[in-house]
Amino acid sequence: MNNEVIITCALTGAGDTVRRSPHVPVTPAQIAASAVEAASAGAAVVHIHVRDPETGAPSRDPRLYAEVVERVKEAGTDVVINLTAGMGGDLVVDPDEPLRYLPGTDLVGGLERLPHVEELLPDICTLDCGSLNFGEGSNLYVSTPDMLRAGARRVQELGVRPELEIFDTGQLWFAKQLLAEGLLDDPTVFQLCMGVPWGAPADPGVLQSMVAMLPEGAQWAGFALGRMQMPWVAQSILLGGNVRVGLEDNLYLSKGVKATNGQLVERAVRITELLGSAVATPDQARARLGLKPRG
Repeated sequence: MNNEVIITCALTGAGDTVRRSPHVPVTPAQIAASAVEAASAGAAVVHIHVRDPETGAPSRDPRLYAEVVERVKEAGTDVVINLTAGMGGDLVVDPDEPLRYLPGTDLVGGLERLPHVEELLPDICTLDCGSLNFGEGSNLYVSTPDMLRAGARRVQELGVRPELEIFDTGQLWFAKQLLAEGLLDDPTVFQLCMGVPWGAPADPGVLQSMVAMLPEGAQWAGFALGRMQMPWVAQSILLGGNVRVGLEDNLYLSKGVKATNGQLVERAVRITELLGSAVATPDQARARLGLKPRG
């Protein structure tokens, strides 16, 4: 069991959630305000995507990331900044003509997914550790071994801590290969992502098996989608891990009740404390995750 739990709040994500909840932040000002709200509620880490302020569509624009980060820092919070570097892996193929890419495709190389990380040097950036069928239809997420090696090497050169996003057991296997090749530094930081069709299911036995596969000394967190978000807070803590909540993964506080990021963090704090664990501060999270002290 984890007695000092790091709570991450994933603020907005890249999914088609804006039309489904009025609380999903879209503009840089909204995303930054949601980050401050989550930090005030007890999140030590905020995981940040950005969106086109006009359409709500996912974006890779470094200027949007820069504005969000600047606003968060200007607010005076010491929350740990975790920027996604997973955007640019979306491939939608025509099932009848697989070499023809359909609208929704946003596919670039591993290094082209990192300009905002190079510019802003956040505490953490994500590294999605493999390809998978992403939901129904013909949507794929593409992250090949060559792309991952190039990305991991560049993130290591920048001195940014990668959070290794693991959607299935084979991706965990490959992340350990990156470690063996010297492309990751200790402590390794893993995010076990469960219930994403068609990756690892949100099954406690699968989570336990994945935890058993982690390298010695790894720091890890877990999350599951939708109604499994809060049960996964408890599952992860009991298995010794940290947790992630937020509107990227779940829009509801209870059946029919739309949540804010702050409310989801408050619920995670309550579960953590009911289990007898303490909620880690940003400084405690930095120490545990091997991050540089707050500047």
